[in-house]
Amino acid sequence: MLRYTIRRFLELIPKLLIITLVIFLGLQALPGDPITRTVPPEMYKNMTEAELEMLRESLGLNRPWYMQYFSWLGRILQGNLGFSQVNGSDVSQMMADRLPATIALAVFALLIANILGLLFGYLAAIHKNSWIDYTNTTFSVIGISVPEFFFGIMFILFFSLNLRWFPTGGRMTAGDGSFWNRLHHMVLPGTCLALPLVATLMRFTRSSMLDVLNKDYVKTARSKGLPRLTVNVKHGLRNAMIPVMTLLVFRLPILVSGAVVIESVFNYTGVGAMALDALSASDIPVVMLTTMVMAAVTLVASCLVDILTAVLDPRIRLD
Repeated sequence: MLRYTIRRFLELIPKLLIITLVIFLGLQALPGDPITRTVPPEMYKNMTEAELEMLRESLGLNRPWYMQYFSWLGRILQGNLGFSQVNGSDVSQMMADRLPATIALAVFALLIANILGLLFGYLAAIHKNSWIDYTNTTFSVIGISVPEFFFGIMFILFFSLNLRWFPTGGRMTAGDGSFWNRLHHMVLPGTCLALPLVATLMRFTRSSMLDVLNKDYVKTARSKGLPRLTVNVKHGLRNAMIPVMTLLVFRLPILVSGAVVIESVFNYTGVGAMALDALSASDIPVVMLTTMVMAAVTLVASCLVDILTAVLDPRIRLD
């Protein structure tokens, strides 16, 4: 098991390098360069070609693309994440400031999705073809079909502007960095981020639960006279969690990457908003690092899915 786990994680290295190379080539294919995107038009018109060339040389933009890529990769291996080509800020410090906010938002959304998705899926399964089942099915279809940003706009209009229960955006109130203040700002974006996962998890739990409840060992437990709640939870939900846990682990990178849209809607200062701003300005060091982080989370989650599936189901052969 240990050898398999180590081998799986070592396989992530070439995959991550290929992803960064593809993203780098995609950024190189964009028209213009960071100079033309970030320098104000009035200032750009007044700059001479020599000044522009000196600026490009200082940023390393006049070198061939492969030299820029390997130079960036070499600095990464040395622990130097570089500086933003737009504002000159340390990229590692930018990531350190924003990554905890995105992780907190993703964890908050994951907790909401776990509680509501498992609960509603369980209720829909044990009350099959009832009004509870039909209501949950309708909600799941809406949650999967409607995009997250639409929920975000509706939440801001209803809960923030009309009811004034929650702030319209931001990460915290100026001058108040307490846990409860941050949590208050996290409720709306976290809920919007969790809704698609709640809908997916609810349908997945219902389907898996119904499949388990028809197994022979569940029927045997019922015939022994065990309480219905014990049969449904101990023998039903527990065994139905094997495929559901795989879905939960694999949804974590989707929450992190999906935060790009939600963070923009709620003006939440996380990695998603930073990646979107960097992509608009063609800020290659920042885009490359944020892409590496999201790709690493996705690849690690994929490995965890395989490992967790093998742990939960010993019948699966690893080698």
